[in-house]
Amino acid sequence: MNEQDFAELAAGAALHALSHDDQVAFDTARRQHPEWEHHVTANVATAAVLADGVADVAPPAGIRSALLARIAVAPQDPAPAAPEAEPDVPGAPGAPARRPRAWRARSWFALAASLALLVGIGWGAAFVNQQLNRPAPVAALEEIRQAPDARTESAAVAGGGEATAYWSPTVGKAVLVLEDFPPLGEDESYQMWLIRDGAAVSAGLVPADDGSGPALLADTPEPGDVLAVTREPEGGSPTGQPTSDPLVAIETP
Repeated sequence: MNEQDFAELAAGAALHALSHDDQVAFDTARRQHPEWEHHVTANVATAAVLADGVADVAPPAGIRSALLARIAVAPQDPAPAAPEAEPDVPGAPGAPARRPRAWRARSWFALAASLALLVGIGWGAAFVNQQLNRPAPVAALEEIRQAPDARTESAAVAGGGEATAYWSPTVGKAVLVLEDFPPLGEDESYQMWLIRDGAAVSAGLVPADDGSGPALLADTPEPGDVLAVTREPEGGSPTGQPTSDPLVAIETP
């Protein structure tokens, strides 16, 4: 075993992901080559950073099915044919060359260790945190889009801008995406409403104040509802009802 092979095994060992045979090979090489111990120390440290540097979050719905779907269509390498029974004595005349190990799986361990190293220098921590701790409207929008009953409706705003609603009855969530709405004043907010049976019910505020961005509704539209957006005082309507005419109204069939 050379030092590069040992370094890859050290990454797998730090993640507790070695097979029995690889673990035996790793332990043997570790005893025989104490000068390679720095690979073990570095990988254990980076694995610890990866484990401790990111907060625990619930995985997005649908991630398991999406991963299994990708695995199902990924090309699989055929298993290597079993070698013929021949003597394999190192250095013996006529002895066949030993087949190199398949390192493809171990490359994932090295990749994980590299990711942990990025976490340790800061940039990786921000990147991982952004991926795992996405804003709720963004995560909900992805979940809705993957649903088999996903619905979407758009409507233009007079004078420019557009609003698009996404919702799924099975997911039980709805997201409104504003594009190029008129910017708000410092003391104003955009408020969403679901108009159902002639009555307006607040569906929450749009967090973006620059006229663009997604917002998670407090309820899911039902057939026949109208989703409207009004300009209200900062923090929302003080009366619990719209205080201005809707800038946009989206009918949900």
